[in-house]
Amino acid sequence: MATIELTKDNFNQTLTENDFVLIDFWASWCGPCKTFSPIFEKASERHTDLTFTTVDTEAQQELAASFDIQSIPTLMVVRDKTVIYAQPGALPEEALEDLIQQARDIDMDEVRKEIAKQQADGQD
Repeated sequence: MATIELTKDNFNQTLTENDFVLIDFWASWCGPCKTFSPIFEKASERHTDLTFTTVDTEAQQELAASFDIQSIPTLMVVRDKTVIYAQPGALPEEALEDLIQQARDIDMDEVRKEIAKQQADGQD
């Protein structure tokens, strides 16, 4: 599956309709972004059951700002509408594959319980 370009117009729909989304925040002038882009694209072809997306931080400044993107490339992994990973830096292919496997292995029920606990603790 090819990557999907996210915009503020299709962002919510894409995350609502897909359980597992990887987002690459990038810009055309960014050297590390250009290095990471083919690695990300190759992974999208290998993992056709996942949704791979990109956000051009120059064209979608509002979207990038809403996630407080300070450095690019930044890779974000969203499962069940929950951000489970967000880090700047271009990953080598092996590291991206490892990250995808770790994200697949996460027990989202446990993540939701932990989020609920943290929210409850914050209200005390």
